[in-house]
Amino acid sequence: MAILTPSIPISHENETNPWLAAAARFDEAAARLKLDDGMRKVLGTPAREITVHIPVQLDDGRLEVFTGYRVQHSVARGPAKGGIRFAPDVTLDEVRALASWMTWKCAVVNIPFGGGKGGVICDPRILSDAELEKLTRRYTAEIIDFIGPERDVPAPDVNTNEKVMAWIMDTYSMHARHTVTAVVTGKPRSLGGSRGRPEATGRGCMIVTLKALERLGIRPADSRVVIQGFGNVGGMAARLMRAAGFKIVCIVEYDGAVYNPNGLDVAALETHRKETGSITGFSGGEDIDRNEAMYLECDVLLPAATENVIHSGNADRLRCRILCEGANGPTTPLADEVLADKKIFVIPDILANAGGVTVSYFEWVQDRQGFFWNEQLVNQRLEEIMQESFAAVVEYASAHHTNNRIAAYMLALDRVADAIRLRGIYA
Repeated sequence: MAILTPSIPISHENETNPWLAAAARFDEAAARLKLDDGMRKVLGTPAREITVHIPVQLDDGRLEVFTGYRVQHSVARGPAKGGIRFAPDVTLDEVRALASWMTWKCAVVNIPFGGGKGGVICDPRILSDAELEKLTRRYTAEIIDFIGPERDVPAPDVNTNEKVMAWIMDTYSMHARHTVTAVVTGKPRSLGGSRGRPEATGRGCMIVTLKALERLGIRPADSRVVIQGFGNVGGMAARLMRAAGFKIVCIVEYDGAVYNPNGLDVAALETHRKETGSITGFSGGEDIDRNEAMYLECDVLLPAATENVIHSGNADRLRCRILCEGANGPTTPLADEVLADKKIFVIPDILANAGGVTVSYFEWVQDRQGFFWNEQLVNQRLEEIMQESFAAVVEYASAHHTNNRIAAYMLALDRVADAIRLRGIYA
């Protein structure tokens, strides 16, 4: 069984390993909380790890076998909660790390879920819709005894979407012999999805950024924002932040970056990308080197794409005042030390991007009640939770003389440990 306490210290050679990164932050938070060895083992050990091998008949008649995982890190505070990703580079270490992050993320925003995560090793770009549906349904059937509204509630993640969630919900419902909408979140609205869910992660990033600007005495209209990633999180954050008065000076994507010191027209850039397939060549800005774009002088840098983009090799080049982590794990532990020296105000991922899981929680609640909220109520309740959670993390950091990331981990570990102590250990 994999335990979260690292046996290998973080070095330049292994700093991008997601499991070791999660373990390093866990270890520091646990030490500061003075958790005993027994509680560290309970908090650091996944409750369940499931590996399945999935035979799928491809369109050309060949049989292929795919490997899938589902890790339930903790169910102490409620059902496991976390996405399912389809990607060729999925590993069990990655899924373990993401499941633990989900435990801490749910605890930071104080919603009654534990952490889970799933993944299937495949390249969805070369699979047809029919092949993806077969793969999804068989994967669901293989883990069906371990998921459900009271056990583990999956959601979309990398290369999965509301269509995939609909297939999972239908497969689960067919086995249950009745419709079970609450088995997944991130579904189409017509199948029990929540209003406000597509915007939730980006909106959550904006809400906590506004609170950080307020602390630093910066008006949104005076703030320059660089966003790395123009997908669901980065694109939505860009759209919402521009509407709130922020100046989005640069968008960075995998194939280039576009810059306008006076602020980009985000809606026009989205239209340009739809028409051309790229953000480059946009008439409302100039193309710049995508790697150098991360080091532009700005008030807010919002990495919203992949893991480990800020590391020991480049952290000293950042020129932002606030780092709002829209992606999971964009900053390595070694980079944290550099950011602290530079006095960059970090809004850690387990707080910054928790808007998505918060509105997923709202979706789960609405499905179980059979009563749905309007978008204004969803956004209002999201804002309340994100603001309260931001205040709790900053207060914890001040009280324990540590940075925001370790404070967020400490707050999360404290809440989960408290639930375990209150429940006791069933023997």
